[in-house]
Amino acid sequence: MNEIFPQIVKNKIFMTTLAAWIIAQMVKVTLGVMREKRFDFRWFIGTGGMPSSHAAGASCLATAIGLEFGFDTVYFALAAAFALVVMFDAQGVRRATGRQARILNKITEDIYWQGKIKEHRLRELVGHTPMEVIVGFLLGVTIAVLAQ
Repeated sequence: MNEIFPQIVKNKIFMTTLAAWIIAQMVKVTLGVMREKRFDFRWFIGTGGMPSSHAAGASCLATAIGLEFGFDTVYFALAAAFALVVMFDAQGVRRATGRQARILNKITEDIYWQGKIKEHRLRELVGHTPMEVIVGFLLGVTIAVLAQ
């Protein structure tokens, strides 16, 4: 049990994948500060935005596994399939959820101003645009290649 943490820290593929996620989140926060002229900690732990940290982490994991074990192995196939599902979900299902939240928030606002309901706003930025996913993918692959 005492050796679990040292083993995790020595796992180059895991640490590279974690680094890709952190770097993507840092880029997201930096772009948010530049755009909004303020800092919001929720940008670091939240979902959505440019680049997709989901895509960066998943593509970094698949690339690092491919580089380490070969792109013709079952390990790469599993990681690549996982990455595809994550990226599809990030820009598809979760993006649709954000659109629905935006519409429901407008409806709720209309009802609220008529004095008939008091509700909290739904979170609208939960998914990614295709461009955010592509940039996250490219960032993850680049980090995996540079970490080799």
